[in-house]
Amino acid sequence: MAESEVLESLTEHERILQEIESTDTACVGPTLRSVYDDQPNAHKRFMEKLDARIRNHDRDIEKMCNFHHQGFVDAITELLKVRADAEKLMVQVTGTNRRLQDAGKEVMAQTEEVIRCRVQQRNIATTVEKLQLCIPVLEMYSKLKEQLDSKRYYAALKTMEQLENIYIPRVSKYRFCQIMAETLPKLREEIKEISMSDLKDFLESIRKHSDKIGETAMKQAQQHRTFNSAVQKQANVGYGKPLYMLNGKASSPESGVESEVGVDEEEEHDDEVLTAQDLVDFSPVFRCLHIYTVLGDRETFENYYRKQRRKQARLVLQPQSSMHETVEGYRKYFNQIVGFFVVEDHILHATQGLVTRAYIGELWNMALSKIIAVLRTHSSYCTDPDLVLELKNLIVVFADTLQGYGFPVNRLFDLLFEIRDQYNETLLKKWAGVFREISESDNYSPIPVDNEEEYKTVISRFPFHDAEIEKQQFPKKLPMSQSVPQVYIQVKEFIYASLKFSESLHRSSTEIDDMLRKSTNLLLTRTLSSCLQNLIKKPHIGLTELVQIIINTTHLEQACKYLEDFITNITNVSPETIHTTRLYGLSTFKDARHAAEGEIYTKLNQKIDEFIQLADYEWTMSESDGRASGYLMDLINFLRSTFQVFTHLPGKVAQTACMSACKHLSTSLMQMLLDSKLKQISMGAIQQFNLDVMQCELFASSEPVPGFQGDTLQLAFVDLRQLLDLFMVWDWSTYLADYGQPTSKYLRVNPSTALALLEKMKDTSKKNNIFSQFRKNDRDKQKLIETVVKQLRSLVNGMSQHT
Repeated sequence: MAESEVLESLTEHERILQEIESTDTACVGPTLRSVYDDQPNAHKRFMEKLDARIRNHDRDIEKMCNFHHQGFVDAITELLKVRADAEKLMVQVTGTNRRLQDAGKEVMAQTEEVIRCRVQQRNIATTVEKLQLCIPVLEMYSKLKEQLDSKRYYAALKTMEQLENIYIPRVSKYRFCQIMAETLPKLREEIKEISMSDLKDFLESIRKHSDKIGETAMKQAQQHRTFNSAVQKQANVGYGKPLYMLNGKASSPESGVESEVGVDEEEEHDDEVLTAQDLVDFSPVFRCLHIYTVLGDRETFENYYRKQRRKQARLVLQPQSSMHETVEGYRKYFNQIVGFFVVEDHILHATQGLVTRAYIGELWNMALSKIIAVLRTHSSYCTDPDLVLELKNLIVVFADTLQGYGFPVNRLFDLLFEIRDQYNETLLKKWAGVFREISESDNYSPIPVDNEEEYKTVISRFPFHDAEIEKQQFPKKLPMSQSVPQVYIQVKEFIYASLKFSESLHRSSTEIDDMLRKSTNLLLTRTLSSCLQNLIKKPHIGLTELVQIIINTTHLEQACKYLEDFITNITNVSPETIHTTRLYGLSTFKDARHAAEGEIYTKLNQKIDEFIQLADYEWTMSESDGRASGYLMDLINFLRSTFQVFTHLPGKVAQTACMSACKHLSTSLMQMLLDSKLKQISMGAIQQFNLDVMQCELFASSEPVPGFQGDTLQLAFVDLRQLLDLFMVWDWSTYLADYGQPTSKYLRVNPSTALALLEKMKDTSKKNNIFSQFRKNDRDKQKLIETVVKQLRSLVNGMSQHT
């Protein structure tokens, strides 16, 4: 076992030695360490093995040296021989080198000169190359300066962009390029300021020229509308449709159309068609827009432009305080607004995005609301219908102009309907004055006509036909007064004036027909009716005038159907159309006639009261005068002559007036008897009063107005008659016995009335017959009166309790 271990140790040592011999000395550390890591005494054995190996190598070296020693000696001998030759060669080389150095000095000088020239040539080439890079930069900068001097700012910005992006980066290391690069932002700001200044000048310029731009645009729209209207009229003439003429002027439609077209053609030839570009130079705004776009600040420019234009819009929409006084004020206002939006429309189509359709739509809606508010306010101050009509025409042209540029204008036409109502109001006020002048200048007497020509003149102005009057010989009189044909003509003129406003409103014939009929109804029911009512109430209008007014209203009422036909001929709308409005003239004239009739009744009663006030009865007279009172005879004569004037009135009116007068006379006489201020009445006064009532009854029986049946008119005095008969006959027993019976002779005598009158007679008997107690008849009569008074009082008390 020990022997085997020794053999293994020797083998391991052999391997270690081989590794040491074949391995780099720097790496023998691990190999040597393994010697110490092995078994005990391994180191000693390894050292022994190492010594043995060294001895083997020494023997090998000694053998090799012995083998090569003779060759070494021979080589040394040969080398000594070569030494002498080497010294000779050294001398020769040194001489040759010296000669070569002397000869190369000139070559070296020339070579250095060549090198210096080559360096200069390279520097020149480099300089030329750099200059070729710099020259375009300088040329572009020079070009930039020229563009700035010539105010070609957009081109200058493009040049700056090229300088910054292309040219300057190539030569950015040079000082002048750095200075140039620092200058460009300043130039940009300068261009922005200059372009903004130009924009401000442009905004100021369009603010000044908006009036002219709008005037031109509205004029062109007016010419276009007139031309279309003329073409439409020609088409209507071609189809044979009737045309209406305003103000009653008759002329052939063909000649009118030709003349209008001719005038329009002349105006078109004379006036060159101008546009907004012809009046205003838009290049500043385009240039500024391009500049800000290139500078990447387009949004700032758009916001500034829109903000400034909004401010200008508010200024344009602010009217002058006196605008409503003249049509020129409205025209200037409209021209400025149209000019403003024509410019905006041009900007919209000439630029991309500076203003948008939505922005202009918002601006227009704001402006439209303001315009409508302004027009609504200022038009309310207009009292002249001609000015309102001119305003309407301006609004139509204004709306047509802006509609041609794509702006919605329906609200303006809706406003026109409001203004139309106001126009009708101003017309109504104007025609109220016309009707008032007609009524004031009328003589309220039938129209006299002396010959056929005068008769035709009247009936040409007013549709009057009466077979009986036509059969009469000249001279003759027409029943109505001069105001009737004048009123009829003025109503037609009003229809013409109202029609003027309805033109160009883009409405159908049916709507225009409805407008005309409604406005005519207002004229009849409000203006004319009010004029007639006021006329009837005037104190200077007497019974004769009232009678003539009733006659006039009757004829005007009959003429309403001709006004219906007149409107139908104008609008070509059949009156049978289901939605056609009817004229209310019938009710208007009926109301006026009823008012006149009522005024006749009132004035008759007032006149009767005036005569009654002249009554001067001696209520304590012992006996009557034997004849009727003078005041009453005058009253009856007045009534008789008045009722003769009523022959032209309708039968019912005259009969009602006569009955009303008789009833009022009867009531007034009864009140005179029962007046509380009257304390005493004698039998003589009763007899005198009876004579006056008899005259009234005679008047009633004489049939002052035809048409009464039997004694209808006399019934107005039946209360007085029964009361007076009761006292004249002194038939108290019959009255008291038959009281309350339908067949009573004194059915219309009220107990309270009889009592009041009897007490007045009782007081008279006491005061005038001081010694009546000494006469038996008087005592009996006094007792009878007292008895009757008691019975009457009981009847009156019974009536009050029953009530």
